[in-house]
Amino acid sequence: MRIPTLIILLVAGSFFIQAQTDADKVRATISKNDIEAHIYFLASDELRGRATGSPEIDIAASYLANHLRRFGVKPAGDDGSYYQQVKLEKVSPPESIEMTMKNLNLSEFINLKVSNMEFEGDAIFLGYGTEDDFKSHDVKGKLVLVLGGQEGETEMMQSYRAGRKKRDLANSGGAVALVEIVNLSDSEKGRMAHHFNEPRVTLGAKDEEPEFAHLWGIPQVDTDLSKLKKGTGKTALLSIRGISTENMGSKNVLGYLEGSDPELKDEFIVYSAHYDHVGVGKPNAEMDSIYNGARDNAVGTVTVLNAAENIAKYPTKRSSLFIFFTGEEKGLLGSQYFVENPTIALDRVVYCFNSDNGGYNDTTKTTIVGLNRTTAGKHFIDAAKEFGLTAIDDPAPEQGLFDRSDNVHFAKKGVPAPTYSMGFNAFDEEITKYYHQVTDNPNTLNYDYLYKFFQSYVLSARLIANDPERPFWTEGDKYYEAGKKLYAKKKEEATILD
Repeated sequence: MRIPTLIILLVAGSFFIQAQTDADKVRATISKNDIEAHIYFLASDELRGRATGSPEIDIAASYLANHLRRFGVKPAGDDGSYYQQVKLEKVSPPESIEMTMKNLNLSEFINLKVSNMEFEGDAIFLGYGTEDDFKSHDVKGKLVLVLGGQEGETEMMQSYRAGRKKRDLANSGGAVALVEIVNLSDSEKGRMAHHFNEPRVTLGAKDEEPEFAHLWGIPQVDTDLSKLKKGTGKTALLSIRGISTENMGSKNVLGYLEGSDPELKDEFIVYSAHYDHVGVGKPNAEMDSIYNGARDNAVGTVTVLNAAENIAKYPTKRSSLFIFFTGEEKGLLGSQYFVENPTIALDRVVYCFNSDNGGYNDTTKTTIVGLNRTTAGKHFIDAAKEFGLTAIDDPAPEQGLFDRSDNVHFAKKGVPAPTYSMGFNAFDEEITKYYHQVTDNPNTLNYDYLYKFFQSYVLSARLIANDPERPFWTEGDKYYEAGKKLYAKKKEEATILD
């Protein structure tokens, strides 16, 4: 009697496992207490803001690797480890910046892109520096001076985004430097200086890259900008001195799980998040100087950790690659390094499901930056609905968020790659109150909301990984052709093998 009873129990147990839906499997592994514990550790004062290259970010890397090991996730880094060593350079800020030009007095500078240089020669003022302004004037070998932002739009982040295009125009035109005249409040100046005037971390300068400088210059109060006339030339001197570099290292953390389907297991879904933040700055009025980065991006890091735990227990049809990137806050460096040195061929990666956050202001939603840019959008919508949330697309396209996180390096290679974020319906004061601020602490998060958010993320992961139809870009997307090119080679190889 014992043997038949045991067989019945085993069969019943097997039937129960098979009968479980993906949503049931998510509920079986996601724990609000675990979410809270992970976030409180990663965003603790003891990890001092997880700055790239710091001893504290190495502690975070070890924490993530050990959890992958505990879940049964296999190492996917260098030499059979969970780490991909990322070769970086630490670049000191200039010891001095001096600029002299008639009728212009700039008192302080924000170092957007600098190198040691001594320039004395022609300078040209191009107003707001539109594309037409650059087309209409020869800037080769000159210092280009422009107003920050666009006419009628001079808010700090608008100015920053507009400045990236101006830099490309100036650089491609052969200019030696671009100086933007901006007016910043003390808090804005502090934020920008903390990000750009501290030691920088890069993947290393390329030998063929020409010398070029991009600065924001803050004018003295008595400066009369009306004396600057568009198109007129003057003589200027720009001296940038004392920049030094040293080699340093950091780590991406990687692990993988093989899929359960004999055919689909050859395809990988990447689940990615950056685990670095911006470190320690000047103390605020409360004497808090640690940028803990709970929202950005301990939350995103832990969503990926939860996906790893869930898929390890309940394998999906497609294989999984879990990546925690270093250096995102230094310019998306870890993800750039990975796509240039992939540990798994990129044409085997059919989707990158990135998780990154600035904050939230709507606890009824999940925001997927790029929701409608890939064919997997329906899965995000269904997963959110299952847990009482609503999935929405990017509500703030003017912020350029799709191209500001690690997903963009995969997208440029052709891999469909949206970014999963907490619910926000505008990039408003509720977001900026915490975004890159010392106030972004674990005790300021709504963990009841995060419980739903995490379940929605992991269910989205399962639905995409189990879908018999391979996800792809929506036709007409700017990365659609890159995707066709990336996977065309794979199709050609498959045809030859057939």
